[in-house]
Amino acid sequence: MPAVTVKNRTRDRLIGDSVEIASSFCQRGRGLMFVSGLDEGAGLIIDPCSSIHTFWMRFPLDVLYMDRESRVVRADSKMKPWRIGPIFTGAKWVIELPPGTISATGTQAGDIIELER
Repeated sequence: MPAVTVKNRTRDRLIGDSVEIASSFCQRGRGLMFVSGLDEGAGLIIDPCSSIHTFWMRFPLDVLYMDRESRVVRADSKMKPWRIGPIFTGAKWVIELPPGTISATGTQAGDIIELER
């Protein structure tokens, strides 16, 4: 999967420097299931996506729900394994990140996120 750098343009903060993009049906379906953890700076973009689950996951996730304009619709910190996240009709894609990333970067709803290849 291709990887990108993810920045919070609103706060001028680096969110991740090795965030992979899951764009195929199989990549989106597998997501981070069965992965043992995420290194700092890593993550996964799932596009398209408006809701996630954490079945078969071994660690909590920080999740950013993004709209069409790359604006954060919702920021969920430390979503535990074996959960179903809410459906956000305004979300078009999500970014799954290591726990603590949202807090460390100050990212919140309304922030604009930028991807760099």
